[in-house]
Amino acid sequence: MTKRDEFLAGERPEDVALYLADSFVDGDGEGLAKHGEAVENGTVLVVEGEQGRSVFNTATGMDAMGFAKQAMGTEGTIDRGLAGGECPDCDGEVRFVFAFAEEQNEDVGGLYAEGSVIHAYAHCECGTSFAEKWVADDAE
Repeated sequence: MTKRDEFLAGERPEDVALYLADSFVDGDGEGLAKHGEAVENGTVLVVEGEQGRSVFNTATGMDAMGFAKQAMGTEGTIDRGLAGGECPDCDGEVRFVFAFAEEQNEDVGGLYAEGSVIHAYAHCECGTSFAEKWVADDAE
């Protein structure tokens, strides 16, 4: 099982996941792929939370949590493998995704009572940022 598989199963709540499209990364994505998992058109990295937020900031020039807060205002569809998504405003390419998992919390209710929840935030080449969340083992 890869780090990404574990993350998507909700088993790595201390980590964050980042997807960076090859077209977004300067140079070729091969160097980046050595630190993550190569996927079609990009790389998915799963790293410890603080380090992951730092990598996100370096790669995008944005504060990870500030980006997430802004993206929350627009719902969209994010690939369940975190490798892209569908922008609600255009047919453009998703440039990057930032995601974290929150452990099951029955006291909160809703999705959180069903299992660990994946919170994912994406940014499209058109400039639109959007979000989606789902129960970790929910393959839909």
